[in-house]
Amino acid sequence: MSTYSVKAFGAESKEADLKEMNIERREITTNDVEIEILYCGVCHSDLHTARNDWGGTKYPSVPGHEIVGKITKIGSNVSKFQVGDLAGVGCIVDSCGECNSCKQDLEQYCENGFTGTYNAKDKHLGGHTFGGYSQKVVVDADHVLKVPANLDLAAVAPLLCAGITTWSPLKHWKVGKGSKVAVVGLGGLGHMAIKLAKGLGAEVTLFSRTPGKTDDAKSLGADYVVISTDEDQMASVKSKFDLIIDTVPYDHDVNPYVTTLNINGTHVLVGFIGKMDEALFTPPMIMGRRAVAGSVIGGIAETQEMLDFCGEHNIVSEIEMIKMQDINDAYERMLKSDVRYRFVIDMQSLS
Repeated sequence: MSTYSVKAFGAESKEADLKEMNIERREITTNDVEIEILYCGVCHSDLHTARNDWGGTKYPSVPGHEIVGKITKIGSNVSKFQVGDLAGVGCIVDSCGECNSCKQDLEQYCENGFTGTYNAKDKHLGGHTFGGYSQKVVVDADHVLKVPANLDLAAVAPLLCAGITTWSPLKHWKVGKGSKVAVVGLGGLGHMAIKLAKGLGAEVTLFSRTPGKTDDAKSLGADYVVISTDEDQMASVKSKFDLIIDTVPYDHDVNPYVTTLNINGTHVLVGFIGKMDEALFTPPMIMGRRAVAGSVIGGIAETQEMLDFCGEHNIVSEIEMIKMQDINDAYERMLKSDVRYRFVIDMQSLS
């Protein structure tokens, strides 16, 4: 298969800073589209992968799975896109299409393993996939998304990970008008959970350890803020919530939150991957048919549904724009939660 070279930013090893490099992209096949990347969001997963925090990183590593840009070429079999269209690419660039999950448009749970936008096996070129910290990307058209033209394109980018990660559980647990939803943590994921739950008509509460976030949470759409370290405030919301979206990215005790769930309520983890040291205390679960669950990103159809919803309701992420050359500093700031609420790279800076 013929290829061409594009500029990118990536890491050569887990100890190395990200730097400019050249990578190969495939020439489009009959089912592909080529996208000139205009903006790419910065996700915690990018940092974890670049630094091999989860193990298994293949180097050189080029992260980035919150991609928006303009289509520059289309394959001969592609009918739903035209050259010049705005397009998005999220965390998935391929899946088997044949397993039970894929047949339900749940490619994120592909039983044969979906192909991630970066650090996954590249079935076209061999080696591994490279993400959106680059000038262009070539993707199978079935895994490319239409971006509403009325939205701020840069602020759309984080919807493709942070947005869909919180939208998917909101839809699965049928949140709508009259639902009572709580969000744990106010960061890239948490601020999107508030905006989307509010857009769906829910009453939204933020759980926070930091009283200083109250004004910000309410400006994003939260109706209430509960300080989770305050026992009286926690007691005041006992048995209240239908759904809790927990965006905290590190090990933490979920037991205090379970008691705030309504009968049949669910506490869904979307931020932490790993072992929790604090054991689940089961009586509140058993005595109220309460559940602790997990959820990851979303399928292509569901992601398109979210983008269309955001277009109709004018919902985008709160972002801070950076140049590609500032990515290493941005990673250090992310570790300190020093961003409101998502970094987005202006990819023109790479040119």
